Amino acid sequence: MIMKKIFLLCTVAFFVAASAAFAADKKIVLVAGKPSHGPGSHEHNAGVQLLKKCLDGVPGVKAEVQLNGWPEDEKVLDGADAIILYMDGGEGHPLLQGDRLQKMAPRMAKGVGLGCIHYAVEPTQAKGEKEFLQWIGGAFESNWSVNPHWDANFKTLPDHPITRGVKPFAINDEWYFHMRFPEGMKGVTRILSAVPTDDTMSRKDGPHEGNPAMREAVQKHYPQTVMWANERPEGGRGFGFSGGHVHNNWGNDNFRKTVLNAILWIAKVEVPKDGVESKITDADLQENLDDKGAQKKKTK
Repeated sequence: MIMKKIFLLCTVAFFVAASAAFAADKKIVLVAGKPSHGPGSHEHNAGVQLLKKCLDGVPGVKAEVQLNGWPEDEKVLDGADAIILYMDGGEGHPLLQGDRLQKMAPRMAKGVGLGCIHYAVEPTQAKGEKEFLQWIGGAFESNWSVNPHWDANFKTLPDHPITRGVKPFAINDEWYFHMRFPEGMKGVTRILSAVPTDDTMSRKDGPHEGNPAMREAVQKHYPQTVMWANERPEGGRGFGFSGGHVHNNWGNDNFRKTVLNAILWIAKVEVPKDGVESKITDADLQENLDDKGAQKKKTK
């Protein structure tokens, strides 16, 4: 009888532990926009698949990808602990089409994490900016923010789970800056900031190119935040990362680790003390690239 009770207790303990392990898995959905720009730029499909490959080695995480645009069946987003958007923005931003913003709102209210990479950080002032400021803590705003290519030198990093294992680094990308943030930066932490180089002022004023306020900030050498993290009042988290134009930059360990750490953080997965370890080879960077040459021929 005693042995039987011990067996039953062990069996129950096993199933409780197994159930807990299963319940601990966090669902992360990475949504890639349709092909955009020339070869090697805005490689959304290849980019999310690279990130998934890196996340597949993280215990307790289940990463899924949605390729070539917004999912026709949004059930793929059900049960997600974090949703990552890597796609073109502006008026054509997939999240701004139809009633998708309204459908996303209940997910945000439940605490689902939201991360936006590169152009995906740009809604419009007329639609989406209010939500972006609430959900991810910042946004690209036309005639205020700018999108030059420049060498950003991240000399110092804040003490935050997203920066675990990340070392100061410098890299050239189309780093958007002079972003719009909530008043007082409430809930927002600056993750990557750098002083823009003077050549970022070389273009004429325009909705994305330049404006007086941006020029003054550059001339005064004010550090500009190009990645940030947001903690929402209801408990959800978000991040914005303005890099990601240049596909090969995913091969930089610090560049990649910062984003991988951020994805875990918004999914409420404990970020390892040394950050997410991953390896990307030159061959990996060549996988899953869009056949943009063939696409151009079809559109002529």
